[in-house]
Amino acid sequence: MNIDDVKTTVVVGAGEVGHGIAVGLGMAGYQVRLVSTTEASLQKGLAAIKADLDRLVDLGFVDANRAQAALPRVSTTTSLEEASQDADMVFEAVYENLELKRKIFKELDDFCPERTILASSTSSIIPSLFAQVTKRPDKVLVAHYTGPAYLSPLVEIVRGEQTSGEAVDTVFQVLTRVGKRPVMVQKEVPGFIANRLLAALLREALSMVQRGVASPEDIDTVLKTSHARRWAVAGIFETVEVAAGWDLAVAAFPSLLPSLDSSMDIMELIHEKVDKGELGSTTGKGFFDWTPEAAEASRRKMARAFIEIEKWSQAGE
Repeated sequence: MNIDDVKTTVVVGAGEVGHGIAVGLGMAGYQVRLVSTTEASLQKGLAAIKADLDRLVDLGFVDANRAQAALPRVSTTTSLEEASQDADMVFEAVYENLELKRKIFKELDDFCPERTILASSTSSIIPSLFAQVTKRPDKVLVAHYTGPAYLSPLVEIVRGEQTSGEAVDTVFQVLTRVGKRPVMVQKEVPGFIANRLLAALLREALSMVQRGVASPEDIDTVLKTSHARRWAVAGIFETVEVAAGWDLAVAAFPSLLPSLDSSMDIMELIHEKVDKGELGSTTGKGFFDWTPEAAEASRRKMARAFIEIEKWSQAGE
């Protein structure tokens, strides 16, 4: 199956994630069947979809005609079997319960045509655990939407041990057409990329509060007025390679990282870069390749982010 073969999509679950997935698929022109266990939850999901679309129009992010065309493309049903009969791609978006999700995947495997790709929006469960209960492990993967699902561009695609390249490529292209910026998680690790990064940052923030290093308010201020502004446009690797360099990281990290085997592996990775002279933009190479023009462009977009976010912040005070 390729992207042109995908016409009918199914979203299982009409909650915060599910209705947000339906918004994007509907705006991209796909027929969407929204499935939930009760009519009440489906009506609540439809109301949330309409509210999301109205909000996108009010904020000037989406043309009103495009938003109006999306809603009629979303139909609802309480029958998973009925929704699945000619589905090309399914996004499961029920709450984070392994046994429930596996039950749904087994039923989808029974109800859906052989061609159908099955994706879970789970935030932490590896796709092989879903593939085990199906007869199509090559068509099972994770497409982890980050919230709010109707607005956040990030979707993490996680392939299982037997997921085919064709299935991955098709989902990647569909998500791109929807307007997302999908990223590939190369190995099955719980939490994937986004939540592992969040957990690491939250762990350190909570530790500092517990030890009396700083208040929650000041920690949030540090993030909002510094790192988050850079990371909005540059990311952590780009920021280090433009604003500092891996030689500075080698000097600073030993006093910051815990004495764990994993931390020693991290230091070895950084030392390899430094030993090769791959420090970042100052040497023309780090994890990325750099030209003087690319480094200046990065500095300018970070400066612009600081200025624009500060204007927005002051306007909201």
